[in-house]
Amino acid sequence: MVEEKMGACFTATKDQFDNLEKHTQWGIDFVERYTKFVKERSEIELNYAKQIRNLSKKYQPKKNSREEEESKYSSCRAFLTTLNELQDYAGQHELVAENLTAQIIAELAKYTQELKSERKSHFHDGRKAQQHIENSWKQLEACKRRFERDCKEADRAQQYFEKMDADINVTKADVEKARQQAQMRHQMASDSKGEYSSYLQKFNQEQNDHYYTIIPNIFQKIQDMEEKRIERLGESMRTFAEVDRSILPIVGKCLDGMTKAAESIESKNDSKQVVDSYKSGFEPPGDVEFEDYGQAMKKAVSETSLSNSRGESKPEKSNKRQGKLWPFIKKNKGGGPEDFSHLPPEQRRKKLQAKIDDISKDIQKEVDQRDALTKMKDVYIKNPQMGDPTSLDPRLGEIAQNIDKLQAEVQKFEGWLAEVEGRMPAKSDPPSKRQSAVFETQNNAPPVTNNCAQDRESSPDGSYTEEPSSEPGQPPVKPADPEFDDEFEEEEVLPTIGTCKALYPFEGTNEGTISITEGELLYVIEEDKGDGWTRVRRNEEQEGYVPTSYVEVFLDNNTKGLMTYI
Repeated sequence: MVEEKMGACFTATKDQFDNLEKHTQWGIDFVERYTKFVKERSEIELNYAKQIRNLSKKYQPKKNSREEEESKYSSCRAFLTTLNELQDYAGQHELVAENLTAQIIAELAKYTQELKSERKSHFHDGRKAQQHIENSWKQLEACKRRFERDCKEADRAQQYFEKMDADINVTKADVEKARQQAQMRHQMASDSKGEYSSYLQKFNQEQNDHYYTIIPNIFQKIQDMEEKRIERLGESMRTFAEVDRSILPIVGKCLDGMTKAAESIESKNDSKQVVDSYKSGFEPPGDVEFEDYGQAMKKAVSETSLSNSRGESKPEKSNKRQGKLWPFIKKNKGGGPEDFSHLPPEQRRKKLQAKIDDISKDIQKEVDQRDALTKMKDVYIKNPQMGDPTSLDPRLGEIAQNIDKLQAEVQKFEGWLAEVEGRMPAKSDPPSKRQSAVFETQNNAPPVTNNCAQDRESSPDGSYTEEPSSEPGQPPVKPADPEFDDEFEEEEVLPTIGTCKALYPFEGTNEGTISITEGELLYVIEEDKGDGWTRVRRNEEQEGYVPTSYVEVFLDNNTKGLMTYI
């Protein structure tokens, strides 16, 4: 009965270990399954971000294409802003994939290995304890059977002795021998009893420890392991949601940027640009007079015909900057006469004005380059060890010749422009006063400083105008007021037009230069004017020139202007 009960306990304990082993293995499989789910989600985010970036790149305007020309329309600019916002939007999805990999996938993979090792250790201890109690039970059973056998042998020896002692025919020696044999068997039975009793107490103690201490502790460790697994899985699921939630503010800003771009679309301005770009400037023909066939044939036409009528509109300066003219004037490539006489009046006027603006920019570049060389020459004069001042004279002479030739070109195009505007009828609102600033410099004029731009004022149409007393070909007349002169002598604080990153270190030992270190970020306040120097600012007080080849320049979008087409 006792044997059956103990066997049932051993079987039940073994079955519990089997059930727990199956359940904990299922728990590990579930963690691995969830890890695989997060990994596939991360791959989906990466693929989605890649497709978004490719889509944005595909629809970006190509250089020297009509799509780039269309950027002057607000709807096209809004679409470009949407494409740029999509890049940031894709970046947030890449961040989701990166965080999922680092915070969940890698952590769960490491934890799974630790969980497998811990589970193996606990079940090994449980199997070992179970095997030990079963072996102890088997030894107890062996002691019990030996004690039982010795007792039976002692009873048989006692019965044999009593039989021999009662038989009168048996010799005394045989009786003595039977008595000794019975005593020996009784002693063996007594020893077996003591051994059995001792081992029984030991087994009961081990059994008590097994069922009340060892096994419960192992089960408790397995339970703690399982609870920790469940908590770790819950933390991973919470992190899964937090990773998505963390990008919502940036995604919201991207969507706000798209909405703002859509709201910035101005249909009237876009349609006005189309009208301004393609209007011819011709006036409508006059009324056709009645022809009386009863009299001499006489046909009258209006004073202004379709061939000589001219319209006027407010000059519009093109922001499209052409390449530097070579040697000084960009020659036509079979696109019609140089004076654009093949175009309608309004289109011709725009072409001439754009040509004047482009040459004026080239003149300004030459002037800036001359200023830089003049500064360098002054430095060489003050510090002869730095260089020979006379070595810069040939280049200064070449620049002076370039300025003269470009000024001649401006005069030629301004003459054609005056001819066109003279033919165009005046409107109720007179055109803005237009005078070029290209005559500010002459070969015999003193070097132009950085404050030369203050001697000019901008007209409403964006071109430079000079003081009323200035004449073409002469330097602008400065005011006679000494206080006004002092204001013009103050250095102008240039605005920031972009940023740059130093590619190499540069020791700014010369006057007007500034030292930079590799990797340093600076503000750009003046572009390279063709002399190989860029003006930068480190803070509100430190600014100067650095070699353009030593830095990588990033200009702000709003400083580049919008492209317009005539």
